[in-house]
Amino acid sequence: MKLAFFVIAAVMIAVALLLLLLPLLRHGRAQGRSRGVFVLALALALLLPIAAVGLYLAVGTPVALNGVPRQQNMSIDQAVDELKAHLAQQPTDLQGWLLLAQTYTVMRQPAAARDAYDRALGLDGNNSAAMVGWAETDSMLRDDHRIEGRALDLLERAVKLDPQSQRGLWLLGISQFQHDRYTEAAATWRQLQPQLDPDSNVAKAVAEQIAVADARANGGTPSTPEKPANDEARGPALQVQVSLSPALKDRLAPGDTLFVYARAEQGPPMPLAVARLDANTLPASVTLTDAMGMTPQFKLSSAQRVFVGARISKSGQAIAQAGDLEGDAGVVAVDTHTPIKISIDKVHR
Repeated sequence: MKLAFFVIAAVMIAVALLLLLLPLLRHGRAQGRSRGVFVLALALALLLPIAAVGLYLAVGTPVALNGVPRQQNMSIDQAVDELKAHLAQQPTDLQGWLLLAQTYTVMRQPAAARDAYDRALGLDGNNSAAMVGWAETDSMLRDDHRIEGRALDLLERAVKLDPQSQRGLWLLGISQFQHDRYTEAAATWRQLQPQLDPDSNVAKAVAEQIAVADARANGGTPSTPEKPANDEARGPALQVQVSLSPALKDRLAPGDTLFVYARAEQGPPMPLAVARLDANTLPASVTLTDAMGMTPQFKLSSAQRVFVGARISKSGQAIAQAGDLEGDAGVVAVDTHTPIKISIDKVHR
């Protein structure tokens, strides 16, 4: 097995352990147990997978794995190339294809991720993780982000095979909502609720979506306390000022499209608000509001914190392509009133 597989796997194991142990830490504190014990366990859980790889590289024999001297300071792109080379030699490695697909998803390359999930499904047609991953990346590739056709079929099968699939239940509920099947959407999301920390932002977001679905099913809108007729009552409005780094000005071409967007800090990757402009008008200012949501149920006011970014697309498509220019302002609160400044200073690889 190639070195890249261990590098990526160690990082993902550490992240998975973090997600698993943090709820246990909170539960332990609620029971009055010492924080030190849990902190020590958490630190060990995070460090051991990475330390194991590091120790092996220091005193082991990586050449026996790779057949060539190991590379220093391997980048994520190099790690992906190593994994692809391994899969070219061992195309029946199911876990390798799943790992490659998940890595491409993290790298925001949904087309490549969907292809890798396809290869995994070719090896195991009943792999629920591959089904959910294929459906999610397929929706990311669509301009309307709808989940239908093969994607919906795969999600329905995945949830039947694995009723505890949180991502599967969430996405299936989204698809049902998109197709005006509000009662089914609410029921699907209620299956998800017992698996969530009731105090988490995710649990609150799911509860809000259930309320919206229930209201739509009854032909109304979710009941909310009355608010004063002021700016806050109309929802958030993020003022974004976008400029292009002087170092990249020679890359700007006629017909380029500027996308300014905000997506939830945690949750589906689809934008909660997006504006499309002519890139040649830069520098530009735009105000992101609820009216700019891509679907009625996902808008700025449905999140407390959002990632705000800007991209100059050469293809005119919202999905990032190699050669696109991009920049971001990081994560901000949706009730931010001061201008958010973004400098487009990177080239998408």
